[in-house]
Amino acid sequence: MYRTREDELPLRVSSHNFVGADNGDTGVSVFLFNGEPGKGPGPHRHPYDEIQFIREGRSHYIVEGVEFEAGAGDILVIKAGEVHSFKVIGDALLVQLDVHLSPTFVQENLDG
Repeated sequence: MYRTREDELPLRVSSHNFVGADNGDTGVSVFLFNGEPGKGPGPHRHPYDEIQFIREGRSHYIVEGVEFEAGAGDILVIKAGEVHSFKVIGDALLVQLDVHLSPTFVQENLDG
């Protein structure tokens, strides 16, 4: 058994980062994202699947060129290699858990 607290994890921009390799030597890593309106990552991809569990708020997403809006209660499965980005919309924070099926984060940013 391994136990930690969110506030003990590294905070990078809008996310506390749970790196599985550093926390219980587990096979997943998680961004605990709390993004302000207008914030969010630009186009990027990962060599593994990612599952986003949206807990609060709304965001505009682009996944493989397809644009859509998603919000609280939505679960997005982004497959390995799919280019994706999102930006928080509305007046509320976007709170989501981004589960990366990897013991470490591997991200290729594609901003021109």
